[in-house]
Amino acid sequence: MMADRWTRMVRQQVGLGRFLPLGGPYDGAWIAERAASGVLRGAAEREVPEVRLGGVRIGLADPGEAAEPAVPAPPSALPPGPLRLTAEFAATAAWPLPETASRLRTALAVTATERIGLDLTEVDLRVTELLDTEPPASRPGTPETRGGTDTSGGAGMPGAAESEAARAPGSAGVAGAVGGGAEGERVAAVVLRVPGVSRLTGVWGLPVRLGEQAPASGDALPRRHARVDLAVAAGFRPLEVARAVRAAVAEALPDRPTVAVLVTDLD
Repeated sequence: MMADRWTRMVRQQVGLGRFLPLGGPYDGAWIAERAASGVLRGAAEREVPEVRLGGVRIGLADPGEAAEPAVPAPPSALPPGPLRLTAEFAATAAWPLPETASRLRTALAVTATERIGLDLTEVDLRVTELLDTEPPASRPGTPETRGGTDTSGGAGMPGAAESEAARAPGSAGVAGAVGGGAEGERVAAVVLRVPGVSRLTGVWGLPVRLGEQAPASGDALPRRHARVDLAVAAGFRPLEVARAVRAAVAEALPDRPTVAVLVTDLD
């Protein structure tokens, strides 16, 4: 049983991809690459329907320009810094390819920066195929249009019962799903009241984690650190929701710990 659980959790994190920094080094927020890619695919379908977007990858534009985050980053998270998006696409001949690429580049850049909150500075595109007909749009509810939610069972979206429990502050479902005892339950309830938070998630099984942050110098005392994994509701900007969650969690705990937010899904 334990081996199966670890296998599921590893598959879940691999499915989410890397964790991309939201905002700057003082924002303390990250988003799963899979979730961001899903929104970008939806924007491409709406704005440039004659295009079929292929592989999308987002990484640091220049690792040398990356900054040290103000709070501890989640495992496998990229440090804050300018980002580069690389993508492949197929397109019809309805428009000249340079014009199609320009429209696609604009749609991706605007969505990444304004809709999500990524510090995207470069978009590199590569045409891989010419299409005879316009590609069909994805059906509502597919991974491309729902923030990249995995539907394979256990790789991202919780089951219906778990999801309902995560929405109910103070319920037994929340109490059993968070770490940190009574304080963790209080944090979960506070987070679920923040506008734009649709549910708690949890990459490694716990959506709320409370622990100690190692001091920056040997003379300083350890400071508590909280991490919250969550999904953002449609119509809300992930970066703004993450900022509001960080402020709410810090205010809810008397010692005002540092707080990191990981957006795993966009609902």
